[in-house]
Amino acid sequence: MNEYNPIEVNQRPTQQSPKFFHVRMNPVLWGLLVVFLIILAATVYLTYTVVHDATAARFEITTPDALSLSESPNFPSGVNINAPLQSDNGPAPIPWDGANRVTMLVMGLDYRDWEGEGPSRTDTMMLLTMDPVSRTAGILSIPRDLWVNIPGFDYGKLNTAYYLGELYNLPGGGPGLAVQTVEDILGVDINYYAQVDFSAFENFIDEIGGVEVDVPYEITVDPIGPHNTVILQQGVQTLDGPSALAYARNRETFGADFDRADRQQQVVMAMFDQITSLGNLPKLIANSPIIYNNLRNGIHTNMNLKETISLAWTVAQMPRENIKRGLIGPNEVSMSMSPDGMDILLPDMDAVRTVRDDVFATTSGIAPVATVYIGDPEELRLNENATVSVLNATTTPGLASQTTNYLLDQGINVLDTGNASDKSDTTVIIDYTGKPYTVQYLVELLNIQANSIYSRYDPNSQVDIAILLGSDWADNNSMP
Repeated sequence: MNEYNPIEVNQRPTQQSPKFFHVRMNPVLWGLLVVFLIILAATVYLTYTVVHDATAARFEITTPDALSLSESPNFPSGVNINAPLQSDNGPAPIPWDGANRVTMLVMGLDYRDWEGEGPSRTDTMMLLTMDPVSRTAGILSIPRDLWVNIPGFDYGKLNTAYYLGELYNLPGGGPGLAVQTVEDILGVDINYYAQVDFSAFENFIDEIGGVEVDVPYEITVDPIGPHNTVILQQGVQTLDGPSALAYARNRETFGADFDRADRQQQVVMAMFDQITSLGNLPKLIANSPIIYNNLRNGIHTNMNLKETISLAWTVAQMPRENIKRGLIGPNEVSMSMSPDGMDILLPDMDAVRTVRDDVFATTSGIAPVATVYIGDPEELRLNENATVSVLNATTTPGLASQTTNYLLDQGINVLDTGNASDKSDTTVIIDYTGKPYTVQYLVELLNIQANSIYSRYDPNSQVDIAILLGSDWADNNSMP
């Protein structure tokens, strides 16, 4: 039996609107707007709605199916529309057939915002889902400070998953570990990812001449770099790229991370107003090869350009009322502190699942409702068939045997019972092989705190999960 020895998170593990004008978009501009779509998705909560509004209200657009993309002479030299825009180490996608539900994890990165050594952490993380059959879509925003199990590592902030995957050059790199972490949290398969460098966001805003936003009240923002603090006065302002990004990302208002959505929506609407205006469009078309090259250097995704255009076009056809938005927000988390003193958000998994199910539900009357199977937690726990050891880390005799009998009555497969080598005041769970549903069940059953749950991947472990019973369980437990 492996001895309990928790590791730090950074330690290596084993209606059609009136048309202002008509324009047939060439493939390069489509590519530009599609890449821009991904950039927006990394920083806003209303991506799907905005894309629909911008395309439906301003353009008569020829569908991508009518464009001869593979033969177009307008793409910059070397652009392969069938190749994913990622490094060789990027995670393989779950290919989308264009007919079934598709899900994408979008991550916003800012390398300049991380002053330590090594890779960046994610600043923004959103799960986008779309069902072409029912013509419904959903956006689920996930807080970066969520305290979760990172596969192969201990519990840590969600934004460290990307960092750890890059730091240790794991298969799929940072995106792969981030995708796996979110899949484990939410219990859904993720087809694609998109990783965005916010510098591309800034550059694009500067390219279109800034954006005009109506600032609701005086707010101080800090664009990246020294001595760049800007005080934005109440009223209509034209913001350059760095100021617009700082405004959209600002966390210093009352609602912090949960309060950024309104400002992000403002910036996005302003950007689409700019890029779809009659005066700007000819300039964008003329400069689209340069802009496209600049933008594609700022994003990485395991989607190829052809798939991205198809997805963007499908989304653009969706009615506004068919787009759901969800946020793992104050009602789904509680403020806490990690063992090393960081402010963290502890998820209420039942509440998180409720938000997830609402975002993934298909309630449109346009097409028959398509049920999305997420999975019953109890059934998923039973399917894990996890094996457990129970060790007494107290001076209370017989505690392990008594607890084992209690767990057996609850259907837990306990293989080993004994005494721990060290004593502990708190009860601890160690997950050796990745059994999240059984761990969650035990956490709730034994009332274990989030900072007492550890993941120590060990494929040679004789059991999947070890429970070390502490004095808290000996003094106050639910056993008959």
